[in-house]
Amino acid sequence: MSILDFNFDFSGGLGNVLGSGTSYTGGGSYGFTNENVSYDFGTGFSSTVRQPGLDYTQYYNFDAASYSPGSFDYSVFSGLDTSSGFDWASIINAGSKFLTTASTGFNALQTGLNAAAPYLQLATAITAAGAQKTAAIYQQGLYEVQAIDTLRLAQIRTDQDQKYAAIQAGRKLLSAERQALNYTIQGNTLLRGMERSNAAVRARAAANGIVYNEGSAASIQAANVGATYRDVGMSDLNALTARILGFEDAGAMILAAKEQAELTMSAAEAQASQLRLAGQFAVDSGGLLSGATLLQGGLNFAQTVRNPFTPG
Repeated sequence: MSILDFNFDFSGGLGNVLGSGTSYTGGGSYGFTNENVSYDFGTGFSSTVRQPGLDYTQYYNFDAASYSPGSFDYSVFSGLDTSSGFDWASIINAGSKFLTTASTGFNALQTGLNAAAPYLQLATAITAAGAQKTAAIYQQGLYEVQAIDTLRLAQIRTDQDQKYAAIQAGRKLLSAERQALNYTIQGNTLLRGMERSNAAVRARAAANGIVYNEGSAASIQAANVGATYRDVGMSDLNALTARILGFEDAGAMILAAKEQAELTMSAAEAQASQLRLAGQFAVDSGGLLSGATLLQGGLNFAQTVRNPFTPG
């Protein structure tokens, strides 16, 4: 079979098997364009194929026995145009320079931040200490405002209570005075009745020819006068009692209002004192916390700070 030649017609199939030195060329389009392919068992494939950009003239006769993997001659691609508009070496070089510059800048930034971090921490501690002290003073101010409001409201309440008590006491005095006046009117009415009775006794005595200031007439008049003045005395006593009780009631109202005002003011002052004390405690505790924060910040600064005048 090695001395035989056969060729394959890609459109018509296998050709004739001929003797040595005979070849049959068939045309076809199996993966190629306008080519003639033949195979000789002694020499191998042969072709007149031409592809743009590739030169196959030196590979017409392919010796399968002499081929080994890894020994392929890449000069077959010598005719291929691989040129482009990009300068890849320059692009890679520029990218490398950019990455180097960015790394250097980041390292410089990180070094600066590390050097400034202790100072920033110290400034933060000072600010936090001032904020704590300010908050304590503000808290004290709030307590002081509450204390002032407590005293002011208590003073207003006591003033109003005393005014109301004074008004009630005045009304009580007026009521007692009216009651005493009624008793006085009642006594005067008794006296006028006595006068009318005695006048009638004297008139009857004169009409009967009897002396009106002697005898039974005088006795009747004396009895009328005694009874009337006893009633008038009771009336005067009632009037005096009404006035006295009125003054006592009015005084008790005023005194009670004053005592209540004192109690209210005492309670308000005690509450205000407690609020002021709480404000003072807030300031003291705020000062302690502020000092502790400042001390902690100073210790952290001393532990982390680097001498900027030391090389390296």
